[in-house]
Amino acid sequence: MANSQLLAPELSEAETMGAETARFEELLLQASKELQQAQTTRPESTQIQPQPGFCIKTNSSEGKVFINICHSASIPPPADVTEDELLQMLEEDQAGFRIPMSLGEPHAELDAKGQGCTAYDVAVNSDFYRRMQNSDFLRELVVTIAREGLEDKYSLQLNPEWRMLKNRTFLGSISQQNIRSKQRPRIQELGNLDTMPGTGNETTCPEKPHLNLWLEAPDLLLAEIDLPKLDGALGLSLEIGENRLVMWGPQQLYHLDAYIPLPINSDESRAAFHRKRKQLMVAMPLLSTPS
Repeated sequence: MANSQLLAPELSEAETMGAETARFEELLLQASKELQQAQTTRPESTQIQPQPGFCIKTNSSEGKVFINICHSASIPPPADVTEDELLQMLEEDQAGFRIPMSLGEPHAELDAKGQGCTAYDVAVNSDFYRRMQNSDFLRELVVTIAREGLEDKYSLQLNPEWRMLKNRTFLGSISQQNIRSKQRPRIQELGNLDTMPGTGNETTCPEKPHLNLWLEAPDLLLAEIDLPKLDGALGLSLEIGENRLVMWGPQQLYHLDAYIPLPINSDESRAAFHRKRKQLMVAMPLLSTPS
């Protein structure tokens, strides 16, 4: 997630709308320049010990392959949608739904017959795993995404046919994994008003705000989120992953969970709430991709 460095100091009452906008654009340029420094440092990580779930068997051109589907509370959960909503999302856009996973390194093991094989550990969120246990559809989806993720990460070609082992929850040993530490960006305010955020009755159905995305530069993605019911950043929560932006408004007024089709440098992202426009503005530097 993005770190908690400030995007902008508070602006004085005397500053006009145009001055605020110019100041924000200046700070966006600063965020873009900071990307070059960020590329020389590694993001902080946390070591986790995934718990066993179930094991599937498949194969590749090199022999037998086992995938240990594990879980950990440290892995962020996917968007909380019903299976019907998920089916609709997948029909409209296969990449519109993301299941955060930690893909472990391959490790050599022996199967039940004492023959050599390769095993991989794939971890998902623990709460999502418990939900998946009661859904053949979710289990099939997780295995498919895990298989494709391993193929992409390790340049494999795995057989799409697989079977789940009945009497084993994992093969070999499940190693510790390193995942990115979760940090939320601290949201600064542009503009200085005496009014406080509205304190109306809580709503049980958060509104999905309008999101506008555009590329300001080849290595900088900008976002504007319209929040007309808010007067300030108090109570706003923002999480930015490598391909995902999640925002909650105070008192559950707003909720946004957006897939971003570009690799975001979440550690260097910045956010500011523009009080006159009633917008949350986010600057997201992009990770460089191999040519």
